[in-house]
Amino acid sequence: MNAPLPLLAVEDLVVRFRVSGMGLPFGGLGARHVNAVNGVTLSLAPGDTLGIVGESGCGKSTLGRAILNLVEVQGGEVRFDGSPVSARDRASVAKLRSQAAMVFQDPYASLNPRIRAGEAIAEVLRVHGRMSAGAIPARVAELLELVGLSPDLAARRPHQLSGGQCQRVGIARALAVEPRLIIADECVAALDVSIQAQILNLLMELQRKMNLALIFISHDLGVVRHLCRQVSVMYLGRIVEHGPTEDVFLAPKHPYTRALLAAVPDIDPDRPLAPASLRGEPPSPMDLPPGCPFHPRCPHAQEICAQGAAPMLRPLAQSRVACHFDLPPNAQQGEEP
Repeated sequence: MNAPLPLLAVEDLVVRFRVSGMGLPFGGLGARHVNAVNGVTLSLAPGDTLGIVGESGCGKSTLGRAILNLVEVQGGEVRFDGSPVSARDRASVAKLRSQAAMVFQDPYASLNPRIRAGEAIAEVLRVHGRMSAGAIPARVAELLELVGLSPDLAARRPHQLSGGQCQRVGIARALAVEPRLIIADECVAALDVSIQAQILNLLMELQRKMNLALIFISHDLGVVRHLCRQVSVMYLGRIVEHGPTEDVFLAPKHPYTRALLAAVPDIDPDRPLAPASLRGEPPSPMDLPPGCPFHPRCPHAQEICAQGAAPMLRPLAQSRVACHFDLPPNAQQGEEP
């Protein structure tokens, strides 16, 4: 039997931003480009959960926006439910956005301060033609209740709501399209810890109840481990490791993944701090080194790492890893592979 098609398939996706040269106007002779997303390939089945993690500036938010065609894509392909999505085909983008939605990081900035919460949700229902005008108020109330809010809050503007309430309104707005896919971009980063837990539990409940496919973009590894079945680790626009979440967390295969996990604080005050496993700073995305872009900071780098093209993802155990070497378990800084 043929395997079922993934709900979302991304193949060799490239997003490139143009930046001006020093002292020169934007787009002038000295203009250069940054590959914010540099050949990313991933897929997601219906109802599955994928975490995308990495340092700030690694391209994970741009990747999420590119999937929904919110930024211009320069290369590669996005397929949703088996059909290609292209900015040149407005119908394909409209179809995608009628079945996929995004929850943004800042719960206040993502809502129009002049529009009441209920109207922000109703606007989505009208734009997508989900129902008659007379049925919209009841659906707005239903969506607010679905995310744990009183329908009375529909009359309030964002400044009259807490951060957690605003984020729930944002989730209700995303659910208004009855999506099959939600991309949540750092959607709890701006909230208090107690409110974060409530929003995460809400997302997990909705994911199970509605069989949502969920892409959760975050720098918080603990949250991703709690929420996602699989995880992709990004560095300078590329995925360097991908696999089942528990496999990646318990036995990371890429030196960068190991460094990220080693940097997670330990709550045991009697346990000494782990030694720093990364040296130097990330290279400029406008001037990437040859070979593996991580090699200037990697404790296991050898001559092959600084030559040719960046290594491609290859199968290793249950994961896929963009590294030339099979590192021994729990390899420490300075050990040779």
